Amino acid sequence: MNLLYWLDPWEPSPTVVIAVILTAVLFVRGKRQAKVSLARQISFWFGLGALYVALHTRLDYFFEHEFFMHRAQHLVLHHLGPFFIALAYPGAALRAGVPFAWRQRFVRPALNARPVRAMLDIVMHPVVAVTLFVGLIYFWLLSPIHFIAMLDWRLYRVMNWSMVIDGLLFWWLVLDPRPAPPARLAPGKRVLVVIAAIPPQIVLGAFIFFTSHELYPIYSICGRAFTWLSPMRDQQIGGLLLWIPGSMMSVVGALIALRHWMRLSARGRLKRAGGARKPARASHKHDVQHT
Repeated sequence: MNLLYWLDPWEPSPTVVIAVILTAVLFVRGKRQAKVSLARQISFWFGLGALYVALHTRLDYFFEHEFFMHRAQHLVLHHLGPFFIALAYPGAALRAGVPFAWRQRFVRPALNARPVRAMLDIVMHPVVAVTLFVGLIYFWLLSPIHFIAMLDWRLYRVMNWSMVIDGLLFWWLVLDPRPAPPARLAPGKRVLVVIAAIPPQIVLGAFIFFTSHELYPIYSICGRAFTWLSPMRDQQIGGLLLWIPGSMMSVVGALIALRHWMRLSARGRLKRAGGARKPARASHKHDVQHT
């Protein structure tokens, strides 16, 4: 079995292919105009590639037939892939990749539409963002919900896409390198938001690990990919993946958000108590290039 075998999708999805190709084309078109650094380009391509591998390769068979592989998939879809895409801060490049006439006629009116702005204000609110980020993990791991999602291919894809979209929104909010405004949250609040997401992940991961009975029998019913791995051991490994790597990703995110806070403070880009900013010693462009 060669690399092409593993890249062959288990269940082909035109939606995944179109979304990945469109994003890649926009980034390639806009990265020169937006002057994206090499480090940011590597981060973007790694994140986008990770999402593709987790959504549209032969590995999807294993994601559907082992609980710990499913947790590894969602670790990529909800944490790793969106994290590295947000870390690249590709918004300017993606906007620049859209033809100017299309931006003026379609993109700008759509983003400025009142329903869109209201929805973004809601989902990007710090309390809602944390609730969605953690709540989706809990929701899809409820035994009855998980059972149905792994049987119904439509719900399975809704589950995966919900993790991707929520991950992108959350990490984009947390890893924004700019001061507020134009960023939605002040740097200190970004640190608190990502820290708030850590304890619930630890609690759920520990609960799954220490539970003495099988929580997700769907994998035994449909047949396991690794017959040598017992159901309880599979469940314990899945709990550990949520408990340790998932929480550690949030710790890394908090450290990066703290770094942005310290950098903006050192350069006088933060607001004073009275609302006025200190004199800036570095341009916004310089800030973005160092993310």
